[in-house]
Amino acid sequence: MGLGLLGRGLGDTVFLAKQGAELIVTDLKDKKELAPSLKKLKGFQNITYVLGEHRLEDFRDRDFVLKAAGVPPDSPYIAEARKNGVPIEMSASLFAKLVPEDVIIVGITGTRGKSTTTHLVHHILKTVGKRVHLGGNVEGISTLALLPKVKAGDIVVLELDSWQLQGFGESRLSPHIAVFTNFLSDHLNYYKGDMSMYFEDKANIFKFQTKEDVLIVGKQVIRYIVQLGLRSKVRGLLVEGGPLSKSWNMRLLGEHNRINAALAVEVGRILNIPEERLRKAVASFKGLPGRLELLRTIRGIKIYNDNNATTPDATIAALRTLGRKRSVVLIFGGTDKGLDMSGLVKEIGKQCKVAVLLREKGSERIKSILFKLRFVKSYEEETLKRCVRRAFASAKRGDIILFSPAFASFGKWFKNEYDRGRQFRKLVKRLK
Repeated sequence: MGLGLLGRGLGDTVFLAKQGAELIVTDLKDKKELAPSLKKLKGFQNITYVLGEHRLEDFRDRDFVLKAAGVPPDSPYIAEARKNGVPIEMSASLFAKLVPEDVIIVGITGTRGKSTTTHLVHHILKTVGKRVHLGGNVEGISTLALLPKVKAGDIVVLELDSWQLQGFGESRLSPHIAVFTNFLSDHLNYYKGDMSMYFEDKANIFKFQTKEDVLIVGKQVIRYIVQLGLRSKVRGLLVEGGPLSKSWNMRLLGEHNRINAALAVEVGRILNIPEERLRKAVASFKGLPGRLELLRTIRGIKIYNDNNATTPDATIAALRTLGRKRSVVLIFGGTDKGLDMSGLVKEIGKQCKVAVLLREKGSERIKSILFKLRFVKSYEEETLKRCVRRAFASAKRGDIILFSPAFASFGKWFKNEYDRGRQFRKLVKRLK
């Protein structure tokens, strides 16, 4: 249920088809929209496609439904499967069920910082010579398809969003080492404004741990665990992390990344990696594309790609990291997720000389407040290309152009978050 274009559903489909499964692939996107994924499935005779719709009859009389992340919690099709006794599975949790018993699974979640923390943990383990695999919420990687590669004694590092953790809740299992970076407002459109529902899904990362397992948390998360009465669900060792001391050398920018790095270091300590080797691994980690990534310096103007900042909290962190003396020209805007933007507007007023807003549904909500800021020149542009041109024309030597959207990417301009990042990189590459 949900083939998609990010490669994860495609990888799941290829894996299951190669095992000889009789498959129905169903997606609300039509054949034209899914053309890149469908092209890679040519030649499989054991796949039936139902595209542009879902049908209730496809959710009966199956061995299981493999649900993509983001399927609504009140989906009538999932309800139909449950009514007919059809198990609901998800790629990462099904993988976790099927790996050899002595494989160590490290699962990482959080509203912000989970990607950086996941990749840093993977980098540390790879650097010190461990047999380690990367999966979960990673573009192009099917976690299920990793099964043949994972051997006894290996370590698997999974980035897990709240949707993927629904699968862990369904299967009543949690990773052996769980990392929970932070908990902030996000996905309120999906959870209908209910933050406790959002946290309940996230909490599946530790709810089913045993006494032999470990939960590593950012200090801010503890408050929510206590508030929602889940302290008794923390059965394993509880470790609070960060921020990492200034004595540790890092290429990553910002105080928020010192907290992410501290959590990753705690994973290394749990796995008995010597401190000196941890220090060297952290110092050599370059960070990820789309997260405070310096793309170019042109005419003394630094241009940063922070495309993966899809919430106001993420953009606030970027502004606090880079902002100085109102030298930031900010490009932002996108599709609304129903989040509070008041804190972001205040931070723009403190850190920015110019704000360039991409015209989109979510941007409308912030526009009237933005244009009232006294010391910030504000513009609205129709396309990302025009936003980049406007920002570059507004910047001077010593300034910073920061692309940090604070909104989701879905809308008329982008296929998804990754497409938005790729478009921005191409536009910056063409600047002269």
